Amino acid sequence: MSGISVTFGGLVALSDVTLEVAPNQVLGVIGPNGAGKTTLFNVACGFVQPDTGELRWRGERLTRLRPHQLAGLGISRSLQDLGLFDHMTVLENVMVGANRHARTSFWSSLFSLPSHTREERALRTRALAVLDELGVADLAGRLPASLPYPVRKRVALARALAGEPDLVLLDEPASGLADDEMAEIGELIRGLTDRMSVMLVEHHMDLVMSVCDDIVVLDFGKVIARGGPDHVREHPAVLAAYLGEDVGEGVAEEPAEEPAEEPAEEPAEPFGRP
Repeated sequence: MSGISVTFGGLVALSDVTLEVAPNQVLGVIGPNGAGKTTLFNVACGFVQPDTGELRWRGERLTRLRPHQLAGLGISRSLQDLGLFDHMTVLENVMVGANRHARTSFWSSLFSLPSHTREERALRTRALAVLDELGVADLAGRLPASLPYPVRKRVALARALAGEPDLVLLDEPASGLADDEMAEIGELIRGLTDRMSVMLVEHHMDLVMSVCDDIVVLDFGKVIARGGPDHVREHPAVLAAYLGEDVGEGVAEEPAEEPAEEPAEEPAEPFGRP
C-alpha cells in the first residue's frame, strides 16, 4: 500500500501511510492505542476504502478492494473478533477457509455428483491437516461456542491458513492468550514464512519483537518509524510514543552547587574609636 490516507468525519485516522510486505517475511504493525492500526488492517482487508493512496498486489493495482475478493487473490485474514460460525463444527468452519480451492459447480454440489464428493473429501483432508498443525484436530467435531477462547483463536487461524494463501493478515492473534500460548503462536507464525508472507497487527511487544522481520510503527495515523526489531526498539520516536515523554525526560539534572554564602563583614566603626 502506498500513500494511504483515511479520515472519518474530519478525524484523520491514517495520513500518507506506505508499507510493503516482502515475500516470505513477517511485517509487524504496532503503535499506541488510537494510532490507526485497526484502520490500516481494515484497509488491507477491504473493509475501509481509503480517501487517497493505492493498494497493489503482485504489481497490480487493486481498485476498491472488497473483502470477498481476498481469497481469490491468495490473501486470507484472521480477525480479532474471530467471526466463526457457531452453528458449524470446527472442521466445517475450517473447510470454509479451504473453499478457495473448490472447482465443482453449484449443480454438482446440489446433486452430490462424484466430482463434488471427491472435492469435499479433499477439502476435509486439507482442513484436518491444518487443525492438526495447530494442535486442535481432536476438536474437529465440536461447535466453536463450546470451546475456550484461546482454542477458538486457533480455529480462526486454522481457517485463515486452510486456503493456503500467499499472504495472511493477522489482527491481534495473541489477544487473550497466556504467555505459554503466546509463545506457541509465535513459533507457528514464524514457521509460516516458508510458504507465505504475514502482516501482523499486534500490541504484545514481546511477540512482535520475536517473530517480525520488519516493523512499522504508527502514531496518530502516521508512520513514525520502520525497520528491524533492534532498530525500532531503540528508536527515540517510538520510545516517546509509548512512554508519553521525550527520551531523556524524567532524568533530573543535579542542581549546580551554590557557592557557600560568605559571612557579612561587620561595618567599620565610623571615624574610629573615640
